[in-house]
Amino acid sequence: MTNDAATARRTMSKLERHNTLIAYSFLAPNFIGFVVFTLIPVIFSFVLAFMDWGGGENVTFVGLDNFRYIFKDFSFTRSNLGIALKNTVFYTLMTVPLTLVSAMALALVLNKAVKGANFFRAVFFFPYVASLVAICVCWNFLLMKNGPINQMLNAIGFNMTKSWTSSRDLAIWAIIIVSVWRNAGYYMVMYLAGLQGVPAELYEAATMDGANGWQKFTKVTLPMLTPTTFFCSIMMIISCFKIYDVVAIMTQGGPGRSTKMLVTYIFELSFGGEGIATSAQYGVASAVSMVLLAIVLLVTFVQFRGEKKWVNYM
Repeated sequence: MTNDAATARRTMSKLERHNTLIAYSFLAPNFIGFVVFTLIPVIFSFVLAFMDWGGGENVTFVGLDNFRYIFKDFSFTRSNLGIALKNTVFYTLMTVPLTLVSAMALALVLNKAVKGANFFRAVFFFPYVASLVAICVCWNFLLMKNGPINQMLNAIGFNMTKSWTSSRDLAIWAIIIVSVWRNAGYYMVMYLAGLQGVPAELYEAATMDGANGWQKFTKVTLPMLTPTTFFCSIMMIISCFKIYDVVAIMTQGGPGRSTKMLVTYIFELSFGGEGIATSAQYGVASAVSMVLLAIVLLVTFVQFRGEKKWVNYM
């Protein structure tokens, strides 16, 4: 009996090791990709933030000089870092609530078992998986001086005489509109999943208590969607602070510096334009990247700290 038990334990141990190796084999590609393409570059960027390097062989330790440079004469109206930070914060403050409200509204409408709901879910989700270049080119056409959107606005009384992407006042709104239009469908799917997890008994109880549609929405739907909204808001804020692709395709950070974002500024520093000693300022760009990382971490930390209060309030 003892030998049989020992044999069974050895067999089970071999099986566990075999299953563990299989599990690690599935995890290994993703982990290796994370280490090579994310962890190592982040560590290298952190070290580089304290160096002066223009891409050649000479790498010089400069301490905090890179940070002193980017914060020198800091101003939200004059310095590149200040303008980029102001534009990024404004873009985030406008894009996040507009996207969340649009996504929730679409989810509420398409959550009902109506004819064609699945078709329209696919239609609204399609922009998220479509070619971003094609999307931006189409929107550039729509927002031209004599484009369809300006024609419609002129027809209802607005005097629109400029292309949106060539106007200092309207260019950032063009970026916001495209971002909201593209991402609303993706977060709509998140809200659809959240809505389908709301117990029907809660709505039945609210109906029995005499609640109307608005009261059901504010007292049942919104509180139950709090975890979804919290997750979506964090993902949206991080995504907005990293905005680059739409800006690069539609405005290249212009006109002037009206749509210069933090990542756009990092790109300019990395591939020439400004710097302490050389044309390509990888050290200075890494310092700005560390500032961006610190801002995102701070915002995320504040959101997590406020999650309990938010849930209790709802």
